[in-house]
Amino acid sequence: MSKRNKIIYWVATIWMSLGMVSTGIVQIMHLEEETKFIVELGYPLYFLTLLGIWKILGVIAVLIPKRPLLKEWAYAGFFFTMSGAIFSHIAAGNALAENFPALLLLVLTIVSWFFRPDDKKVKVA
Repeated sequence: MSKRNKIIYWVATIWMSLGMVSTGIVQIMHLEEETKFIVELGYPLYFLTLLGIWKILGVIAVLIPKRPLLKEWAYAGFFFTMSGAIFSHIAAGNALAENFPALLLLVLTIVSWFFRPDDKKVKVA
């Protein structure tokens, strides 16, 4: 892996991780703005706790050494979560600006996944 690709991987992974952990904590804490958002989108409040826990566990999975299959599942979960958030905002008729955080995290997830080192990839026989 080239030095350039390592830098891209770590920058994307660190920013993705910070974004997922910070939003995960906000969701677990059920902050007022977040609960208002989730109810407006038509989801039950317990969904916030579930999303927050999954995000934090996903970040742990991406950052721990080894366990490439677990990392693949975490990346897939991030992809589904962020694309679902984008779709939910569009379906609810929210402004495009409200999609930006989810879109940014989706892009960071894809970049981190694409540039991950070989030892973080699932080996296919």
